[in-house]
Amino acid sequence: MTTASGVPADELLRPAVWAALATVEDPELFKDLVTLKMVKDVRLCNGAVSIDIDLTTPACPMRSKIEKDVTDAVLKVPGVSSVAIKFGASVRASNDQRNILPDVRNIIAVGAGKGGVGKSTVAVNIAVGLALAGARVGLLDSDVYGPSIPTMTGLGELQPSVVEDRIIPFNWGSAAHPIKVMSIGFIVQKEKALIWRGPMVHGVIKQFLEQVQWGELDYLIIDLPPGTGDVSLTLAQSIPLTGAVIVTTPQEVALADARRAVRMFQQLGVSILGVVENMSYFVCEHGTQYDIFGRGGAQMMAQEMALPFLGYLPLEMGIRINSDKGDPFDNFAGPGGARLTSVVEALAGQISIRNLTRAPGKAIKLEITA
Repeated sequence: MTTASGVPADELLRPAVWAALATVEDPELFKDLVTLKMVKDVRLCNGAVSIDIDLTTPACPMRSKIEKDVTDAVLKVPGVSSVAIKFGASVRASNDQRNILPDVRNIIAVGAGKGGVGKSTVAVNIAVGLALAGARVGLLDSDVYGPSIPTMTGLGELQPSVVEDRIIPFNWGSAAHPIKVMSIGFIVQKEKALIWRGPMVHGVIKQFLEQVQWGELDYLIIDLPPGTGDVSLTLAQSIPLTGAVIVTTPQEVALADARRAVRMFQQLGVSILGVVENMSYFVCEHGTQYDIFGRGGAQMMAQEMALPFLGYLPLEMGIRINSDKGDPFDNFAGPGGARLTSVVEALAGQISIRNLTRAPGKAIKLEITA
């Protein structure tokens, strides 16, 4: 359709559509979509508007709200008859990258102040959830003293191949949602105890970072050993961690160590992306909930320390069974799948916020006294 002036009517609508899009804010980033450069293209045909929007992560928790807000805003433009939105996703890189892993956009450490709180289970499920959302994901098991990833992935005692001095990680998962996996458990015998001092631990972690052929990844999830020891220090000093996730159970004996883990990362200049409360409660076969370890302690800790709280995960038999048999993808089809997805989406949102709004953390000099 052409106006009396000879200008196509759609071209007269275009500036108004862009103006409407500039009024729509990302609910987490608090900036409009145009400023954030999330609107990639606007097409018009006789008043029908098609919009391409690039989300900051394929696991965006606010996709539905963004879709509704954009539709409502553009439909208010006189002359617009319909709105169709096509979503894509471009994971943005952490803004403090170094050259050691130039093709990895974000590196997330999953840690805990103590063992036995389900840290490795959470790390694996985060990797799976991000992959299911469409992201390119790697999973590094850096728990050199107690590697759990070979069991949880079902890869067992397989040994990785080496090509031209580069270690090739396993492509695990489905063809549609593969995850690159590496663990010290693939290199040492299953029941062999690693009696290593700090420098040896430092060396193997550096090797996994520098010599593994990770390729292009949106997210590299690193499962840390429990506590605040050598591995965490090596990682913080060697690579640009986007941030850390702290896993804890609700009772005070676990929370006390979780607080120490938070303070360690903060001293090393690493952002805390959030806290997960694992084994928060148990639901019996009759539907009754039991707060075996208490409930809400991690959320309260997060509030007190001004940290994001990513969510609760129950003590669920299905997650234990799937972890033991090496198929955590089934967790997302089970009764706890919605909660796992919620935690993954909350984390993905926090990563986007960190990358777009925060400056790199500045490490504080550690002063350790006997």
